[in-house]
Amino acid sequence: EILLGYLEKYLGPRRSPVFLPICLMYLIIFLVGVVGNVLTCTVIARNKVMWTPTNYYLFSLAVSDLLVLLLGMPLELYELWQNYPFLLGTAGCYFKTFLFETVCLASILNVTALSIERYIAVVHPLRAKYYVTRTHAKRVILTVWGVSVLCAVPNTSLHGIIPDSAMCTLVKPRWMYNLTIQMTTLLFFILPMLTISVLYMLIGLQLKREKMHQELEPKSGFGQDSCCNIRTQQQKARRRQVTKMLFVLVVVFGICWAPFHTDRLMWSFISDWTDTHLEIFQYVHITSGVFFYLSSAVNPILYNLMSTRFREMFKEVMCHRPHPITPRKHSLSVTRVTLRSTLSDAALSNGAAVVEAEDEEVRMKYETSFSC
Repeated sequence: EILLGYLEKYLGPRRSPVFLPICLMYLIIFLVGVVGNVLTCTVIARNKVMWTPTNYYLFSLAVSDLLVLLLGMPLELYELWQNYPFLLGTAGCYFKTFLFETVCLASILNVTALSIERYIAVVHPLRAKYYVTRTHAKRVILTVWGVSVLCAVPNTSLHGIIPDSAMCTLVKPRWMYNLTIQMTTLLFFILPMLTISVLYMLIGLQLKREKMHQELEPKSGFGQDSCCNIRTQQQKARRRQVTKMLFVLVVVFGICWAPFHTDRLMWSFISDWTDTHLEIFQYVHITSGVFFYLSSAVNPILYNLMSTRFREMFKEVMCHRPHPITPRKHSLSVTRVTLRSTLSDAALSNGAAVVEAEDEEVRMKYETSFSC
């Protein structure tokens, strides 16, 4: 009892005082997130019409979210229930830190790559036929995960097991951790979010110009011109829907991840802790955990609310309905810390061409202009 009292005095309570409400909240997030992300992966994997560059990035993001929910959340709940001793040993401590850091970096890089892909497709359609392809998306996703794994190593190497308490925590000099966290936040949150904001501003301006141009164009009559005009309008409407969905995804992503990085920055910048600092940090820490896992569960909900195609595919999977294979002329309309703080095939029927659904956005422009 004397030893336990000593440890509690200097290391804090073994069990978090908010364990029960946080556990219930995490359980709801876990169920919603796992079901939603499994549905997302299933829908994209089993339907060729969903094999588009954009959906490849969404698939990668869903995998990242599943890793967080299936592997990361149980480890954090265990830590909330029993902060020390950490019974999984040094290897388990490294795994926990490495997992959280890798998925954190992979998530923001996936969202950034997705935003760049959308920018090229909308603002630079001539380049899109070279860069907005499934092959290019696969290469980018592999690069994203490779970079995430490599960049997760420095923070992982700073953690380990303290022999006296068997806690999984920081074991290297504090200044190394502070520098690593500050650089990671700058390179993998602040700069990407600024870049994404600029890209979506340019996308919005481009869509606004297209809408104004469309309103100024005289309405076509009948026959082929009218058909081409309708097809172009359908393509532009679908593109606007996809872009709007991804924009909302990015905004929600930024909101959910801001407390997480605030938590880490507070821990790295504050050296002389006062009672006020500790009280504020406690609320930030709890909020960052909830929002961190919420970000892994909210994306499928956004897809269902904002994408006609995802909504239809979700219903087919949940109701066990076979996906219709009849060809269509037009495709349907269509996102934790490393120890957070130390604690298509749609045919265009021009004879023989079958293109990827996302490439349709670009190729349709050329086919429309030439056929008209």
